[in-house]
Amino acid sequence: MAAGPNGAVPPSTQASAHGGHRGLSQGGFLAIAVVSFGGPLALAALYIPGLIDDVTGSAGLVTVIAPLVFAFPLLIWLRYARDIASSGGLFAFVEAAAGRRIALVQAGVWIVSYLLYLVYTTVYVVYDILPSVLPGVRPYRSTLELAIPIALAVVVLTGRWVAIAVIALLAIGQVVLVALLGVVAIGHAHPLSSFTTTAPAGGLAKAASNAALLFVCGSLPFFFAGEVVRPARTVRRGVVTAYLLTAVGIIAAVFPLAANPAFVHAEIPGMSLVSVYIGHAAGVAVGVGVAASVLGVMLIEYLAITRLVHALRGTSIRTASRLVAIPLVLAGPLSLIDPERFYRDLLKPSLLALWLSQIIVVAVFPLFIRSRGGLRARHVVLTLGAIALMVFGLYSTVRNQVAS
Repeated sequence: MAAGPNGAVPPSTQASAHGGHRGLSQGGFLAIAVVSFGGPLALAALYIPGLIDDVTGSAGLVTVIAPLVFAFPLLIWLRYARDIASSGGLFAFVEAAAGRRIALVQAGVWIVSYLLYLVYTTVYVVYDILPSVLPGVRPYRSTLELAIPIALAVVVLTGRWVAIAVIALLAIGQVVLVALLGVVAIGHAHPLSSFTTTAPAGGLAKAASNAALLFVCGSLPFFFAGEVVRPARTVRRGVVTAYLLTAVGIIAAVFPLAANPAFVHAEIPGMSLVSVYIGHAAGVAVGVGVAASVLGVMLIEYLAITRLVHALRGTSIRTASRLVAIPLVLAGPLSLIDPERFYRDLLKPSLLALWLSQIIVVAVFPLFIRSRGGLRARHVVLTLGAIALMVFGLYSTVRNQVAS
């Protein structure tokens, strides 16, 4: 990708990066950013409570440290985004920093990671999440394994406005349910001691680092940067806003669990907490919202892959959407053979590829800054911190210590 003065991508390059398909509103981009971070309801109600089992007494401290730790890669992404707005997303960042060859390697590893995620996550939703919320779906799990990928493909292939409308509904619903979860949790317990080191330092560091890794899908909105009218402002503001909303919601929902550690052992802690204190119907709403939260991330990953394929090959986004639909839909019947093994065999390769692709993005960041004549000690510190986090992700994946 050619760069203009001070590394800025020329307007003509930005337009060609997405085929001239602008028109994504600030609200639409914010919705994409909100749903990308986890989504936030899945993090607050399911994933992060599952990581604090050994350090429940310091749940608040973990939820404060985690977003601070993830600030290392986040600040790097935001600095790239100040100059680059492209459907290539992370690929475009690496290309600007280290050239096309290394960028193609990064893009290939990234695509492998997210394609695998797309095809195995349906199994997780159908067999692990939905039966915990709606036990009556158990006889229909095979049908859902086939139907969910088809539904995602239909939403994407129908057109961008349909996909953005669905994403906007998912974003609004998650924000409302996270707020509900936080209010209920704090209303029944607010142990400020959970913001102190009541747990061993090693356990705290491990829990906080694993929780920080769960924010990694916050890189997905950058693949939509070429579709907004004023990307330099809209993208950075939207990502930061979504990040802060997610972080605040997680803190509010999780720190009270220090006073009620039994909830951490529930299949869906947030659903269990709301069911106990408000009622079954409200709990089911949270549980269904968690499933929708995970599916929302899948939808955005699908859309992000199509943008990247478009940037790499120059094919239209519609054509790219059809190409991605093929493995997504075909994976449904294949997963029926042995769903548990299908999920287990694809999970680790997907995560390993994810952390490797992210290491490339952050490792070449100093080259990007140096090419603009402004490399400082703070940039090196950001790079080292981000690399350390992603390397921890690799280590945790190999040791089976990181949440999916």
